[in-house]
Amino acid sequence: MLHVDMDAFFASVEVRRHPELAGTPVIVGGAGNRGVVTSATYEARAYGVHAAMPTARALRLCPTATVLPGDVALYAEVSRSVMALFRSITPLVEPLSLDEAFLDVSGAGRRLGDAAEIGEYLRARVFDEQGITCSVGVAGTKFVAKLASTRAKPDGLLVVRPAEVIDFLHPLPVGALWGVGAKTEEVLLRLGLRTVGDLAHVPARTLQRAVGPAAGSHLHELAWGRDPRRVVPDEPERSTGHEETFGTDVDDPAVVHRELLRLAERTAGRLRAGGWLARTVTIKVRFADFTTITRSRTLGVPTDVGQELYETARALFDALGLDRARIRLVGVRAERLVDAGSAPRQLELGAREHGRRDAELAADRAARRFGAGAVRPATLLHRDGDRRVRDHPRG
Repeated sequence: MLHVDMDAFFASVEVRRHPELAGTPVIVGGAGNRGVVTSATYEARAYGVHAAMPTARALRLCPTATVLPGDVALYAEVSRSVMALFRSITPLVEPLSLDEAFLDVSGAGRRLGDAAEIGEYLRARVFDEQGITCSVGVAGTKFVAKLASTRAKPDGLLVVRPAEVIDFLHPLPVGALWGVGAKTEEVLLRLGLRTVGDLAHVPARTLQRAVGPAAGSHLHELAWGRDPRRVVPDEPERSTGHEETFGTDVDDPAVVHRELLRLAERTAGRLRAGGWLARTVTIKVRFADFTTITRSRTLGVPTDVGQELYETARALFDALGLDRARIRLVGVRAERLVDAGSAPRQLELGAREHGRRDAELAADRAARRFGAGAVRPATLLHRDGDRRVRDHPRG
C-alpha cells in the first residue's frame, strides 16, 4: 500500500510557474483582512504559517512572503496528470483530494519491483513530468502508509515494514490516530493517554466507555496497526491516451508532428484493444516553463484509426501557430469513448474494400505475434530516439 502526497501542492505549482520564487516563502491564498492561506511553501511554514490561517496573520509571522491568489484550474490539470500517472502503474488508485491518493501496488511488483522501488519510481516521474515533489509512505495498511508519508515530508519516502509497525506507531501522540479530533484528544489526555502506545495498552472496554463503543473499538484496532480497509478505486474519466516528455526541449515542428503520429498510433491501438471508438481528440502541449495548454476537437464520426487521430491532433497543434516555441511534453488523448460494437461507421462512396483501419488491424496482429513496433508508419522508422525520455501511458 502506498500513500502519495504532493508537497505543498498549490504553492509548489506556483513556484514552478514563477521559478524566481524558488527557495523563498510563498503563500497561496486570499489577500486582505478576510483572506485565508490555502497552501504555503516549506520556507513559509518555517515561520509558523499553515493552511487555514488568516493571510494577515501569516504575513505578520512572515513579512517577506509572496502572496499569490491561486489558480484552481491549473492545480486541477496538474492533479489529473498525476492521477493518470498513478493509474498507469496500478488500476487500484483511490484519490483523497487533488494532491493525495492511496495506491495498492501489490499487482505491479513483477513489472516494477517492490513497493519501495515503485514509490521511488513514482517520485522521480512526478518530479520529471510536473516539476514538483511528493512524499510517499509505504506500509501494509492505509493508516500506517498515510502516517509514513507525513513523516517522510518533504520530498521523501518512508517504508514501515510489518515487523516495524508497533515500534513506529506507539511513540506517536494519540492525536495521530484517525478519528481523534480535538474533543476526543481532550478526553484521552484526561485519562493520561498521551501516546498511541498508552492507548494500545488500555482495555478496549475502557476506551469504549470513554469515547463510545464504535470509536473505542476503532481506536484500539488502529493503535495495534490493524486497519482492514482496502483501496477503493474511483471510476476515472472514460478516455485513453499517451504523453511524451522529451529528454531536451523541442522547437522543431517536424519532431513534434512525428511524436504526435507515434502517440496517435499507440492511442488507437489501445482503443481497438478495448473495443472503443473516440468521439473527441485532445492534445496537450507543455512548454519549457511548464505552462500547459490543451485543445480538443469532436469528430463527425467516432474512430479507432490512428491516422485519423493523428490528422486531427496535427491540425490542432498547427492551429496553435507556435513560432519555434520550446516544448517539453506533448500528448494525444481519445475522449468521449463509445462501444465500437454499437457505434455506426461512416460509409464512403467508392471507398476501397480494404482501408486504413484494416491495415492497422493487421499491424495489431503482427504486434501480438512479433512484439510492439513490429509494424509502424514509415515516418517513425527514423526518429531522434535520444531526444525521448519515455512514453507515458494514460489509462
